[in-house]
Amino acid sequence: MILIKSILITLFVCSSAFAQSNLKLEKFKLSDGIIWAAAFLPDGKILFTERAAKLKIYDPSSKTSKEVSGLPKIYVSGQAGLLDLIIDSDFKKNNTIYFSYSKETAEDQYTTAVYSAKLKQQKLVEGKDIFVAKTDSGKSHHFGSRIRETKDGYLFLSVGDRGKRDEAQSLKNHHGKILRITKDGKAAPNNPFIKDKNALPEIYSYGHRNPQGMDYDSASDELWINEHGPRGGDEINKVEPGKNYGWPVITYGKEYWGPSIGDTHKEGMEQPVYYYVPSIATSGLVKYRGNKFKAWKGNFFSGALKGQHLNRAYYDQRKKKYADEKLAATLELDQRIRSVIHTPDNEMAFTTDNGNLYFVK
Repeated sequence: MILIKSILITLFVCSSAFAQSNLKLEKFKLSDGIIWAAAFLPDGKILFTERAAKLKIYDPSSKTSKEVSGLPKIYVSGQAGLLDLIIDSDFKKNNTIYFSYSKETAEDQYTTAVYSAKLKQQKLVEGKDIFVAKTDSGKSHHFGSRIRETKDGYLFLSVGDRGKRDEAQSLKNHHGKILRITKDGKAAPNNPFIKDKNALPEIYSYGHRNPQGMDYDSASDELWINEHGPRGGDEINKVEPGKNYGWPVITYGKEYWGPSIGDTHKEGMEQPVYYYVPSIATSGLVKYRGNKFKAWKGNFFSGALKGQHLNRAYYDQRKKKYADEKLAATLELDQRIRSVIHTPDNEMAFTTDNGNLYFVK
């Protein structure tokens, strides 16, 4: 764990069968921008993205952030910009990072892309797009964009429906999909539709709206996501190969102006593990596997953009169903939580739209 002087906030957490009292939040002021993602470098520094097309490194010893040069041209508007970030599992040897961003593909047409580069001091070198999603749209929302590396060295990428909801049901594009690709941007060789001539080979699952939270557990080889619903219907899903998660045919949400969108169930379409009505605007996801809060093992922690809190979803053994709670300590922050991440010791941290990083202690 990084050792620096920090602000410690100790507040009481909502009482429940599994709640932790005296939850502490350790605050790091990284910037003034919207921090979409952060990653911990082997030397203890923190690499992070700002949606406004800035990549920076925070040095705990000097408490300063310095900008990294060498980024590609990034489209910034609305939800578009520099988005998720991970470091390669073999970073100590190859210095490679991957990030997702909004790319202009033609005049007034934009999509989600994944960029790979080597980090040398404060500069990116040998950078290139390894993957550009087939989701061109003139709209500036629903890019998805979370990235996670698997134990086999593949990359999962979430892509939103880009405002073209019906395309989430088509296998001929990347709208509303979870993709699995190699580090060169090719389809992973054992993908579920790899032999289907009527489907794009990168597709791992489909029928998603806008997944902005993702957690991959290498021990169990399980992939979990959360995704934004419309008016209600945010979901937590366990993602399995070839499955259809229903959007927009089934959803627990409604149109923003009131009418229903579809049914809630349909044969051949997956039900969420948990859904939120009303929406909390989920962003970032951790399935907890640390040791500090043993009662929380296996619980899901999502950032709430609209609700401005860290949300815990858990299986209620007494009621035999999932439930959720707002962690009261985070309610006091009055900040939109953008990402929730594992720390190097498998504990939790989260970033906010105010430029802050908090460790949950």
